[in-house]
Amino acid sequence: MATDSGINSPGRAQVGLKTARTDRWWLAPLRIGVILGFFVVYATIRIFMNKWYWVDEHHYLTPLYSPCVTESCVPGSSHLGTWFPKFPVFVPFSIITFAVLAGFRGTCYYYRKAGWRSLLLAPAACAVPEPHKTYNGERKFPLTALNLHRYFFYGALVFGVLNVYDGVLAFHGKDGGFGIGLGTLIIWINLVMLWLYTLSCHACRHIVGGRLKNFSKHPLRYRYWTFVSKLNPKHGTFAMASLFTVILTDFYIMALSAGWFSDLRFLN
Repeated sequence: MATDSGINSPGRAQVGLKTARTDRWWLAPLRIGVILGFFVVYATIRIFMNKWYWVDEHHYLTPLYSPCVTESCVPGSSHLGTWFPKFPVFVPFSIITFAVLAGFRGTCYYYRKAGWRSLLLAPAACAVPEPHKTYNGERKFPLTALNLHRYFFYGALVFGVLNVYDGVLAFHGKDGGFGIGLGTLIIWINLVMLWLYTLSCHACRHIVGGRLKNFSKHPLRYRYWTFVSKLNPKHGTFAMASLFTVILTDFYIMALSAGWFSDLRFLN
């Protein structure tokens, strides 16, 4: 049942001021909202471009298009083969990748908190009333679908492994030999941030050590749980940082693929 919230909730003193805060409380939600909005717009544009995602010379594949498993993919980019025929021009090649990873991030506990506060102002900050007159939580469809986060987590693990495979292939030099370029380093920095974000996830912590009544009987799971627990407090930091590394990686590979400039090579 819907209930009043904020300053109008039952039992709360009826304060005439919108807020008594004098600090710049709006700065944090504004900043997060701009970042989230920019990433959504950028990612949407890129997945519908269906081009500039593969650099054959250095075997760079952007994470937004990995894996590329349709016959529409450019030669060399289908590391796992082509599972599907050519897609219509209006269907993104990375539709599967987008569905799983967008589902993982969209249902993430941190992004849910950030989205409610920065985009829906529910509430925007502590001691600042929200504009909504009623509050239903996440108990009605489609918001109940946010509880699928733990299942999207398994999909994110699979795609994380695929990204590591792409990173290994990025050590590609002339004539098929070993090589390292700036793109290789960018790809691996992104991999580190993606795995830190994934492993610090609340769902990961629960899967590793949840429902155990006695850690001493499960020493290996206890070690994993301890490791994940150390990462977990920084989950929000990894979540935001990985957005920037994904955009940087995709933009750099797009620029190389489009011929805007050449990759800086350290070893060929």
